[in-house]
Amino acid sequence: MKNPIPTNIELHQKSKILEISFDNGEQFELSCEYLRISSPSAEVRGHSPDQAVLQVGKADINIDKIVPVGTYAVQLVFDDDHDSGIYSWEWLYNIGKNHDQLWQEYLDKLEKAGQKRGPAYASI
Repeated sequence: MKNPIPTNIELHQKSKILEISFDNGEQFELSCEYLRISSPSAEVRGHSPDQAVLQVGKADINIDKIVPVGTYAVQLVFDDDHDSGIYSWEWLYNIGKNHDQLWQEYLDKLEKAGQKRGPAYASI
């Protein structure tokens, strides 16, 4: 079975939601925060699971630009200057399909680390 391919990607900057429709009929609405903390970049994921860096203070993040990468992915440029993740169609589908589980895992990691979702500058 082939991996689903997006038929439409639409950024709603005001609500900070990226809406993605796939050719199998599935559609996901993913927050910019969720996309940022789910970046496939080595900066976030590391080169192995034990090198992953917990992303904090990303609640107010937005996407400035979406750059196509060939016919297989997009590069998301965030307003915190993070732009090193290449979001393949397979990656986007996976994080959309498994959103609830992945989001809960992120919230659990934040709690365990004694961190909060809010913006990094919130408690200055």
